[in-house]
Order: sequence, then C-alpha cells, then structure tokens
Amino acid sequence: MAIRDDFEVATQQLRTFLQRFALVLLVIAAFVAMLIGKADTVLVENARVLALDLATPALEAIAQPVAVANRAIADLREFASLREENARLRGENSRLLAWQTAARRLENENNRLRELASFREGPEASFITARVVGDSVSAYVRGALLNVGRRAGVTPGQAVLTGEGLAGRIAEVGENSARVLFVTDVNSRLPVQVERTRERAILAGNNSPLLRLTLLQSVAGIQPGDRIVTSGSGGSFPVGIPVGEVVQGGNEGTIRVRPFADFSRLEFVRVVDYGVTGLVNTGPAPATTGSAGPATTGPTTAGPTTSPATTPQKAR
Repeated sequence: MAIRDDFEVATQQLRTFLQRFALVLLVIAAFVAMLIGKADTVLVENARVLALDLATPALEAIAQPVAVANRAIADLREFASLREENARLRGENSRLLAWQTAARRLENENNRLRELASFREGPEASFITARVVGDSVSAYVRGALLNVGRRAGVTPGQAVLTGEGLAGRIAEVGENSARVLFVTDVNSRLPVQVERTRERAILAGNNSPLLRLTLLQSVAGIQPGDRIVTSGSGGSFPVGIPVGEVVQGGNEGTIRVRPFADFSRLEFVRVVDYGVTGLVNTGPAPATTGSAGPATTGPTTAGPTTSPATTPQKAR
C-alpha cells in the first residue's frame, strides 16, 4: 500500500515537472536535433529514408480501403441516377420514334407530290470554307472581309453561312479576297417567309443587332419565337435557309428579328454556291440581251457577264 502511494506521488511530481518545463524541454530537443542534423547529415538522411520506408506501407494500406470506399460511393451514386436517366432516355426514345414516324409519312407524301408534279431537283450546293480576316462593323457598315476570292470560285451573290444560319451574301470579289454584306447592314434586303405560317415578307437590316420584318400582309399571326427562313423569291437563295427568329412584335407592323448568326464571334464561314447566283441579276438582263434576239441567250449571258459588276449593287 505504501509502495503504491510512493509511486503515485512520484508520478505526480514527474507530471508537474514536465508540465512546468515542457516548453524548455521541447526547445532543447529541437536544438539537439538541429545539432545532430548539422553534425551528421548522412545519419539524418538515413533516418528520414527509414521513416519513409516504414510509413509508406502503412499509408498504402490505409489508402487502399479509402480508394475502394470512394469507388463504391461513386458506383452507388451512378446506380441511383440510372433510374432517372433510363426514364429520360425512354421519354426521348418515344419522342424520337414519333418524329421518325412523322418524318417517314412526310417523306412518302413528299415523294408522291414530287412524282405528281414532275418536280426536278435543283443543282447541288457546293461550299468553300473561308476565314474572316477583317470586319467592317461601324455605325454605317456591317460586313466582313474573307481570305478567299475569285481564284477559289467565289462569285458575287453567293450565300455566306455560319453553323447557326445565314450571315449574309458576297457583295464584292477580288482575286484572293471577298467582302461580305451582313444581313444586319442597312442596305440588306432579303426575301423571307415565316416558317410556321408560310407568310412572305422582306427582312431588312438597320445596322443594329435586330432586323426589321416588313411588307407583311398581316402581323396578327406572328408570334415571338417564330423562325424566319429564306423564301426563295428572286432566285438568289433556295427556300428554307434559317435566318433568325422573331423576338418582338408590336403594332403598326413593327416586328423585330434576331439573327441566328453570332456576328461578334465570327472566325470561319462557309461560302455556299447553290447554283442559282446567276439569277440574282435578272433586272439588268433586258439591257444586255434585248438586242440579241434569241431568248435562249439571255440566261447564259446574264449570269457570268453581268453578275460581277452588278451584284454588289443588288446585294446592298
């Protein structure tokens, strides 16, 4: 009993001593370790390497269960989302099947109508990819300069497209460059139609981000979100090229259209030849072919001979 009491007293005294001089002892220990490290760097390096060798298997053993647990948690989360994703895919599949059925029905109907009307397909479109090397965006002009020209097959009146829709048309062509007139330019006038109602109109630029839809017979059926596409009138562009969507409608026939093309980030465009650019300048044709007599020579001479000189004025 007395021995136990003496041991407890000694322990208490040692604890009190350590608590009182703990900071001093730590400083002394650090100083001694620093001296040892300075005196024998090889010994310290070997001790460090030995500690790392002993700690690496323990850390690896601890990391493996953690990695397995993380993979298990990720698998559980993925399994939890599979039901929702499966339901979403089923819904999308149903909608796609419905669209596929409608598309096949419309394709069959279209084929029958083509056979009934003896419809002939137009020429296949070809395109050239061009880089925008300069722009002419100012208070008075909306256009851009391309790095392709007459040598690459570019001619005035060809359509300039982005991935979103129609950006403009070729206004002027050099040997290795061409100038694009954007649809937002104040000189741009484009025959279009409302895709939903099939009502035809003229889309006019005004040097602002929004275009004006004019010469509509009725504005009552036009709604925000309606897509505006080319109508094919005048033979310059084929029917159905997307141009923009209606964003604002109002009284007195004021309808605003936002173009699909993002003119602030143009880097590459496609110059598309639909095979109908020779019909853009049908206006001056009588002056150049009237004296020729035969009607068959009009279309052949009006396209290649007058389009480079007159198309820029017509495009504006």
